[in-house]
Amino acid sequence: MNPYAQDASSIIEEEIKKKLFRNAMKSNWQEVINIYKQHPQSHKAQTTRSGDTAIHIAISDGQESIVEELVSIVSKTTPSALAIENELGNTPLHFAAYLGNIEMCSCIATSDLKLMGVRNKENETPFFISVQHGRKHVFLRLHSFCKNGEGYEYGRRNDGETILHSAISGEYFDIAFQIIHLYDKLLNAVNMHGLSPLHLLASKPSSFRSGNHIRGFHKLIYHCIFVDELELEYNHTLRLNYEENARYPENYQTCVGFIFLLRNIIRVLIGSSKNTMNQQTDPEGQQSSDPDACSRPKAQGHQLFPENYFTCFHGLKSLSKAMLVILGLGSMQIVKLREKKEKHIWSVQIMEKLLDHAASYEYEDNGRTPQHLPPRIKETTPYALVDDERKTDVEMEKRETPILIAAKNGITEIVAKILELFPVAIHDMNNERKNVVLLAVENRQPHVYEFLMKRKIMKETIFRKMDKDGNSALHLAAMLGDNKPWLIPGAALQMQWEIKWYEFVKNSMPMHFFIRYNQKGQTPREIFSESHQKLLKEGGEWLTSTSESCSVVAALIATVAFATSATVPGGVKSDIGTPTLENQPAFSIFAIASLIALCFSVTSVVMFLAILTSRYQERDFGKDLPRKLLVGLTSLFVSIASMLVSFCAGHFFVLKKKLQYAAFPVYAVTCLPVTFFAVAQFPLYFDLVRATFRKVPQRSYK
Repeated sequence: MNPYAQDASSIIEEEIKKKLFRNAMKSNWQEVINIYKQHPQSHKAQTTRSGDTAIHIAISDGQESIVEELVSIVSKTTPSALAIENELGNTPLHFAAYLGNIEMCSCIATSDLKLMGVRNKENETPFFISVQHGRKHVFLRLHSFCKNGEGYEYGRRNDGETILHSAISGEYFDIAFQIIHLYDKLLNAVNMHGLSPLHLLASKPSSFRSGNHIRGFHKLIYHCIFVDELELEYNHTLRLNYEENARYPENYQTCVGFIFLLRNIIRVLIGSSKNTMNQQTDPEGQQSSDPDACSRPKAQGHQLFPENYFTCFHGLKSLSKAMLVILGLGSMQIVKLREKKEKHIWSVQIMEKLLDHAASYEYEDNGRTPQHLPPRIKETTPYALVDDERKTDVEMEKRETPILIAAKNGITEIVAKILELFPVAIHDMNNERKNVVLLAVENRQPHVYEFLMKRKIMKETIFRKMDKDGNSALHLAAMLGDNKPWLIPGAALQMQWEIKWYEFVKNSMPMHFFIRYNQKGQTPREIFSESHQKLLKEGGEWLTSTSESCSVVAALIATVAFATSATVPGGVKSDIGTPTLENQPAFSIFAIASLIALCFSVTSVVMFLAILTSRYQERDFGKDLPRKLLVGLTSLFVSIASMLVSFCAGHFFVLKKKLQYAAFPVYAVTCLPVTFFAVAQFPLYFDLVRATFRKVPQRSYK
């Protein structure tokens, strides 16, 4: 070939690339289309530094019509251009799946179905990426293009991670529900770390109600929100294209499409589409594997009323949503609570599906040695990445079972469901020989521990178990980890709940349980004293600083209250010595309020001084010091309120004739600075009341 001609050709290609880049950056897409039509060599031109083609850029810009036209041009002349990868190995279909654009994905995938199996440098297919980023409708559309089990191959990375793993990791439970029904062989598949989807679900406490702390007005709204359970969906498309075997002329297609849409709307309104939808088959001809789908109502899974009442029930739900927006805390907060409740309801559904599928196997198949995928997918199984297959099996045997992971994370729903289906799971232990009771105690999970206490089966056995170091449940309750385990501020209150947790576990031990030594020769009490030294010191410092700051305010109020209690507004009558304003209601209020302020301020000072002179020993943090702090803060708040009332009542005689009722707003503004201090201390006060009167500590929510 002539070198001059070759140089000229390369120069022309560079000019085309620059022209494509400039027009794409300026969104001159019509000019880009013209270049694609005139210069077929531009179809594979990578115009950016990252190796993106014009189709990549158009997809990123969200240009649906432009992408369809460019794909149409390319597929006629150079269809291999649609498989061009950028520096990350992403094809245009990867981009479209990531952005979640159904029309773009359909346009590209139908031009070449093999593009769904192209993997980028992370070994991810477009099919996998749609699930990884929560694009449910794209996933369903791409699923409809899969044939002969191709979805199993496209839905798994080389490290063994499947689309079901990815959906549960991203908390896309609506997609996970569809995957469970469409790809049931993935339910017990494991990744290279030996983790099944149930393992991942058991490590997500925030996805369950037991792992979330909702209180106050939010809790009321939470219970007023109705959430529909998940149902199997299919990639239904409107019949806009004329079929060759149709029984009507082609020019009737628009009317037929309208009638089809109207029929679906009517079926949804009268509630008859529910049963028929559950009886349909998926695009591959597989029938729904949920036998209870036809009989299960939508409302929280409980059959509360006959089927024909569901229309009224849905109307009631719509009305309740409108009332929540009007009377609630705002639509955005309600939306967040609704999303949270959807996650809680749907996660339980996914858990039940995973465990129901495992019910036909031995429990070991769902725990330490989960089921694997069929041997057809050899290149993506995690064991192909390890040389010593026996070593991998041994390592997987040491993995914690789902019930142990759930107990560690405080997910009561999973623990209860597994014990219901597999009672033998109560004996599961990890490689440190810790069972479900020991893990619940060690990780400070009161809900799980109380649930296990209520189960009478094997209670005497499982509560007496010890780990490989000889530690019983009481030894683990005495140990303190690096993190603060309780949902309470302040080191002193943390120490109080640590003592309460230790005493609660100690009192819950079976009869005839005697204190034993572990392999290091330590008793639980010795471990408690040793591991809580730092927290004990921090608690003493926290109490000292709190008492010093509060005692200063209490002493100031006591001084003012003493001065006001000895002062009589308006003076006294010289002849009989009685107050001049004794018959005024404001005078009586002043006298009583000043006396209360003096009494409670002195009480507050005494309580804080008692705390400052305390020895700060372990047993003092259990009841003595928290109660003194509670009495001191209560007295301080009462004295502050009484002082403000006495001030306003005494000053009312000065302004009552000039300002009359306008004096009340003036007094309210005057009292604001002092009120701010009391309001700032209210959270501590409420936490102190909760910590003092609560028998079982409340777990932390991460």
